[in-house]
Amino acid sequence: MSIINRQSKMKIYERKLFKEAKKWIDKKAIVVITGMRRVGKTTLLKVVFNEINSRNKVFLDIENPIVQKTFQEENYDNIFLNLKQYGITKDEKAYIFLDEIQAMPGIVKTIKYLFDNYNVQFFLTGSSSFYIKNIFSESLAGRKVIFELYPLDFDEFLLFNEINKENQKNFKEKNAKKNEILHQKLIKYYEEYALFGGFPQVVLAKTIDEKKAFIEDIFKSYFEKDVKSLGDFKDLNALRDLILLLMQRTGTKLNLSKVSSEIGITRQTLYSYLSFLEATYFITLVSPFSRSIDREVAGAKKVYLCDTGMLTHFSRASQGAILENSVFNLIKLVDKLNYYQRRTGAEIDFILKNRKIAIEIKETGTPQDLKKLQGLSKDLKLRESYVVCKNFVKRTGFIPVTSL
Repeated sequence: MSIINRQSKMKIYERKLFKEAKKWIDKKAIVVITGMRRVGKTTLLKVVFNEINSRNKVFLDIENPIVQKTFQEENYDNIFLNLKQYGITKDEKAYIFLDEIQAMPGIVKTIKYLFDNYNVQFFLTGSSSFYIKNIFSESLAGRKVIFELYPLDFDEFLLFNEINKENQKNFKEKNAKKNEILHQKLIKYYEEYALFGGFPQVVLAKTIDEKKAFIEDIFKSYFEKDVKSLGDFKDLNALRDLILLLMQRTGTKLNLSKVSSEIGITRQTLYSYLSFLEATYFITLVSPFSRSIDREVAGAKKVYLCDTGMLTHFSRASQGAILENSVFNLIKLVDKLNYYQRRTGAEIDFILKNRKIAIEIKETGTPQDLKKLQGLSKDLKLRESYVVCKNFVKRTGFIPVTSL
């Protein structure tokens, strides 16, 4: 399904999150959509905005200084009066859409007051869970619902390329209903997806040069607007060097002592950098599988990047690392993910902890890979085991990446 933006006449593709966000229209809640810059939050918000059948609504960009002035009143009741210039009245329910609220931290108190004292519903976007969690922790408790938007998954990538693919609900169905003809049709698309990633602007770019330019621009925007404005770090060069180092070590365990030594920073500073990078959606850290929470927290973590387009553009990551990172991004929302590794070296790439499913990633899956995985899974009392691979294997237990 696609939606046409009447103003620009540009085709807007529906993201999966749209259906969830749409459900909250007219509910007594403040809806917050957060995620990394340029993943499509503003576009998604505008699609929701267009769904509301009311004239008493407004869409405002908080990064605009003129808009900020509207909300810079000591008397919050005056702020609602200021909204009259945008056509907002008290006569009926008002819908106020505010984009990039991290540009004005003090606005949260205003939102809370207006939400509590007027017939108004807010829809907000913010580019950082680091920011959202800090300013929203208590002030909007019980009032807000938060959605996280990520770069396109493979189904959405195909939709942006005018291809509809049936999505199976779980790994059992993906295993049972895999189709070799369909896989051969889609594998080239998957290779493009893994190479250039899932940022909408990059996916829609027509040429390779445009895609590369957009990837560089997205990273620059992240560094200039999020790192510099939200992070308040003294040594930006060290943080930049850390980002480049993490790209090279995608899918590997981080030796924090070694990393801090290589970058020339203290472990405490390294912890703060990693926390920031994770909270701004740039990386995700995966803990080892353990039935002891203390051991899971204390164990060495593996690092994965938000988007494989950045990984391939800014590093010399191996094909195996790119594939593993790509699969991680496609399954990270399914369940809590851990990895497993024995002292002997035997390992499982991902364990979906609550569903008790083991996933091993291989470019070319073999029966030996599955047998090894099943043995480890049995020892850990896991229910299901699958080898996810680029090649198509007919036998049960193998899932092609195109089916994710």
